[in-house]
Amino acid sequence: MPDTELAEELLQIEEADAWFEYLESTRDKGENRYQELEPWAWARLTQRLRAVRARRARLRPAAA
Repeated sequence: MPDTELAEELLQIEEADAWFEYLESTRDKGENRYQELEPWAWARLTQRLRAVRARRARLRPAAA
C-alpha cells in the first residue's frame, strides 16, 4: 500500500474517531447535562475535523 493511501486511511480513521468521541460525549445524558456538554463536544469535534482537513490538504499536493 503506497504511503499516501495509508495516510489517507489513517485520516479516515481519525475522522471517524472524532465523530465517535462526539457521540459518546453526548449520548445518554440528561437534558441539563447535555446542554452543558454539547457545546464543548461540538467545539472538540470541529477542532479535530479541522486538523484532519488540514493534514488531508497537505497530503493531496504530495500525491499529485
